[in-house]
Order: sequence, then structure tokens, then C-alpha cells
Amino acid sequence: MAHTVNSIVIDAPYDKVFEISNDISRWKDLFDEYTGSEVLEKEANKIIFQLTHQNGNSWKSYRLLFKENKFAYAEKLDPKFPFEYMKIIWLYRQCPQGARPEQGRRVEMTWIQDFTMDKNAKVDDQKAEELINQHSQKNLKNFKEQIEKDK
Repeated sequence: MAHTVNSIVIDAPYDKVFEISNDISRWKDLFDEYTGSEVLEKEANKIIFQLTHQNGNSWKSYRLLFKENKFAYAEKLDPKFPFEYMKIIWLYRQCPQGARPEQGRRVEMTWIQDFTMDKNAKVDDQKAEELINQHSQKNLKNFKEQIEKDK
């Protein structure tokens, strides 16, 4: 099993960070590798959605939002390949206010991913961890920039 943990602090109120980061329709702009992000179904706190990667591959996932508990949980559904399974938790932790009170609250957003690569995938768990960590750091910075500038 592979495991990654990546975090960033965003200078914005919790409600704003949670809402924007979980707005699936914006993911094609928030993530650098997606060309499409579409909500297929939404019921209560569960969202089923489809993502399209820049390489043309698409897949469905589901996401459970627990705003009051400051986390979201997701799993990749179909097709799972190149993973055997992929589970993701996003945690949100309110941090002490920044040096400038006009900034409002600060939120640490942490992405935790547990997965195993399919035995027929081109990369193994260790290489996938490296790649996911690189992409996560880049995408977290993009989330921070987009959320902080969003009015």
C-alpha cells in the first residue's frame, strides 16, 4: 500500500476554502492535469462526478462532504486502473489568524491518499507516490492562489 500526505496553509476563511475546494465544476481550473470535471449526481453530502485527464482518460469517483467535521472522503470508482484502489481524505484545520487581521482565518488543507497500483500499471507504488507528491504540491499551490484571489 502506498500513502501520501501533503498540506498547505491558505489565507482565507474556512467556509470559503471548503466550498471552493469541493466545487467539482472548478476542478478543471484548480488542478493542472484535468481538462474536464463534471458532477453526475448529488444527494445530501454525496457527490458522484467524472474527471477527464489531459491525456484523455476519464473516470468516475464519489466524494462525501463532512463540512461540519472539516473533512471530505473520496474513492475512485470506474475505471480504477491504473490503481487497484485509491482512497483520498482531505482535512481542513483552522489555524491562528495571520499577522494581518484583515486576512481573516487561515486554513491548513491536507490531502491524504492511500492506494495500491494495479499489477499491470506502468509504475509501481513507490514511483506513484513520488509522482503524486509532486503533483499534489503543485496543485495545492494552485488551490491556494485561486482561493486567496477569489472574491
